[in-house]
Amino acid sequence: MPVDLRTNAPISVIGAGIAGAWQALMLARAGRDVTLYESGDSEMTQATSHWAGGMLAPWCEAESAEPVISRIGMRSLDIWREEFPETPFNGSLVVSHPRDRADYERFAKLTTGHQRLDAKGIAELEPALEGRFREGLFFADEGHVEPRVVLAKLHERLIAAGGTIHFMSAQNPDELDGVVIDCRGLSARDAAPELRGVKGEMIVIESKDVQLSRPVRLMHPRWPVYVIPRPDNVFMVGATTIESEDEGVSVRSALELLTAAYALHPAFGEARILEFGSGLRPAFPDNLPRIALGNGRIAVNGLYRHGFLLSPALAEMTLAYVQRGVINNEVMQCV
Repeated sequence: MPVDLRTNAPISVIGAGIAGAWQALMLARAGRDVTLYESGDSEMTQATSHWAGGMLAPWCEAESAEPVISRIGMRSLDIWREEFPETPFNGSLVVSHPRDRADYERFAKLTTGHQRLDAKGIAELEPALEGRFREGLFFADEGHVEPRVVLAKLHERLIAAGGTIHFMSAQNPDELDGVVIDCRGLSARDAAPELRGVKGEMIVIESKDVQLSRPVRLMHPRWPVYVIPRPDNVFMVGATTIESEDEGVSVRSALELLTAAYALHPAFGEARILEFGSGLRPAFPDNLPRIALGNGRIAVNGLYRHGFLLSPALAEMTLAYVQRGVINNEVMQCV
């Protein structure tokens, strides 16, 4: 049966991670009666969003993703700026050591929106990297968020907009009335068996000896890595992309991530390790997001490694469909 688009129909969103939180907030702001259900607790420690990097980098992602990711991501940047004007949009910096220059040039060829910097330009942008790299790519319009902070704020703003959140409340989409938006990620395999989990590992460290103002990506043929600055001298180092559904952090991955951080700046060798973690990113075989419409339900899934980048714009698309029946053919599918 078709999705009930009546203005008085209640809306249930299942899954309070970044995708579900944005869906619920936009619909509540539009005046709909929205309830957000989450199977875990309010700390969201078991959610993929808890272990995300939070990079808003549509131009950098073009190196390995389809063009639709960048297009949707660019729209999301505008929404992030509107909702969180304090979001750091200091850009992204990509660097490499001379021996890895081929990978660096490949990255430059496959991406746009960057400015080439020499050693002096890098030092002016990130003084901590002075003398360490001969050249870099600066993506000036990119930003980053702290996932755990903004996710909690999205939940707070949903409540302020009149929505309701129920934690520790697992729900079956087929047992809810009204409009149901399924954002369960890998838990939605009962409806989308083709989903797979792609593991991403990360390490959180503390160092008072290095100061960075933006995410820095270090190119390497075996373990490209990014280092994301957080408040209070904290950095996230990530992230692997492993076709495995084992949620632990392997010794090999930990060594590679820490080695890469040390290769970016030797002072990271004295950093204090605060946390190891990993999350399973839900992905379809083509690694593209999908909004599935049918059987009285809307399913938003397959955000892969682009959850924080894509979620605002995907929520905007769902809102346009619920309000006006508008379908975006790039990601929406009738099933």
